Parts: sequence; structure tokens; C-alpha cells
Amino acid sequence: MKFIHYLKNIEGVGFYPMASLLIFTIFFTVAAIWALRTDKRLVEHISRIPLDQDETPNA
Repeated sequence: MKFIHYLKNIEGVGFYPMASLLIFTIFFTVAAIWALRTDKRLVEHISRIPLDQDETPNA
């Protein structure tokens, strides 16, 4: 028996793809708005964090 047959037996299974699409869309929209509205100095500071560390991590 194929997997699709199991999905047909679950009630409300069509809700999950729509919910995941909605969550992804909201997350992507919020991330894009934050990236466009944030201060450029903050972005510059964040981009330099890996390069400004004096100590190397002990592995």
C-alpha cells in the first residue's frame, strides 16, 4: 500500500500544508521587513563579529 493511501484516511490532513505555508510566509515576510528596515551600522557590526574575535575556539 502506498503512503498516499494512509494520508487519505487522516481527517483534516489538508490543513497541514496550508498551515506550514502560512507559517513560512509570515516568517519570510518578517525577516525581509527586518532586513530592509534595520540600521546599516548594525548590519555592518553583525557582519564583522566572526572577524573581530581575538581568541580562537578550543576544539
